[in-house]
Amino acid sequence: MDKKLHIVGGGMAGSEAAWQAANMGVQVVIHEMRPEIETFAHQTGKLGEMVCSNSFRSDDDEQNAVGLLHWEMRAANGLIMAMADRCRLPAGGALAVDRESFSDFVTNTLMDHPNVSVEPGEIRDLPEDGHWIIATGPLTSSALGTAIQAETGAERLAFFDAIAPIVYAESIDMDVAWLQSRYDKGETEEEQKAYLNCPMTKDQYEAFIDALLAAEKTEFHDGETAGYFDGCLPIEVMAERGRETLRHGPMKPVGLTNSHKPEEKAYAVVQLRRDNTLGTLYNIVGFQTKMKYGAQTDVFRMIPGLEHASFARLGGIHRNTFLNSPTLLDDQMRLKSKPNIRFAGQVTGVEGYVESAAMGLLAGRLAAAEILGIHLDTAPQDSAMGALIHHITGGAEAKTFQPMNVNFGLFRPVDGLKGGRRGRKDRYKAYTDRAKSEFSQWLKGQDE
Repeated sequence: MDKKLHIVGGGMAGSEAAWQAANMGVQVVIHEMRPEIETFAHQTGKLGEMVCSNSFRSDDDEQNAVGLLHWEMRAANGLIMAMADRCRLPAGGALAVDRESFSDFVTNTLMDHPNVSVEPGEIRDLPEDGHWIIATGPLTSSALGTAIQAETGAERLAFFDAIAPIVYAESIDMDVAWLQSRYDKGETEEEQKAYLNCPMTKDQYEAFIDALLAAEKTEFHDGETAGYFDGCLPIEVMAERGRETLRHGPMKPVGLTNSHKPEEKAYAVVQLRRDNTLGTLYNIVGFQTKMKYGAQTDVFRMIPGLEHASFARLGGIHRNTFLNSPTLLDDQMRLKSKPNIRFAGQVTGVEGYVESAAMGLLAGRLAAAEILGIHLDTAPQDSAMGALIHHITGGAEAKTFQPMNVNFGLFRPVDGLKGGRRGRKDRYKAYTDRAKSEFSQWLKGQDE
């Protein structure tokens, strides 16, 4: 069998898998169809391109499961975390990056590695031999998706994901908007002013909801159903669930004080997060949408401060594809019917940049170990990475399997700690302490 590792897809998972395997001494070939074959969401042919948000979410490794996953990936010499840290932007307690610089650094770092090569072009079939990782993400090509469906004998599962719009900073009215992170979170002034805030009165909010509900939306194709992942619900879908839903979600006004009118309490607030290092672009936080383009500009310009907004990118919607991993993959992330093939990233049913990259990290190490003739157990279950892989390869209920972010609900209880909200801080710290210890031992075992 070919000793090279072939990776299909150069997104978060594929890039991380390539980096990990190459650093273990394995020759890696990344097969990337872009830019020869485009997708709905991608703009370039670069590796590690961010197509939705520019945020890796919370960086708190003691009280947040995502932040813990950041810690584990850094401990494992993860490429994605290293490049994210290099391209970091102020975002309060979150890890946000300049998306263009980030993909440039990921691409150049991999291209400069002596064990990595990139071959352009589409892989249309499941390979019969060789060592392969399929990391094609939620936008798997139609041909490869059909081949996967034929092999697994099961219908592909799909949900719809939506992209938030990006606004040119120069077009935002700063006499209305102000800079502040919620609760002034952050250690520096820059972090404490990482978000732009646009306030709404009750009347403005009600008019906005009316326009949102009435706006023309993208139609679905015949036979498609809208099974959205809750973490990426379009704002109009949230509004349909109740007029106050947005005000208690992405438009919640708590923890914010209008610097122009400190005595006035906003009824709702729209937040925008910096999208590049220059500070020339801002994305509207939580405003994924499936409104048609004309409707988007009309509705979003109803937001105070955005009346004259110019958009670098409008929102959109696309179909995301993922496997029923609990039935199809083993605990080494191999396709049970074709064990020479592993899957990694969002196509396995994890949700989010960090989770996708983490699954790439695991798949890359597991595949490289197999090529080198080394037995490597998957990450320990009590780590964040282990809890996630355990969930998608067996812990989840196959009949109702849906994409999952990492969260403490996937962790096994710690004996002696009380449940409920009052005990949450101590419980989360116990989870993260245990995870760091277990993950560190797992990494140490690979170095011995």
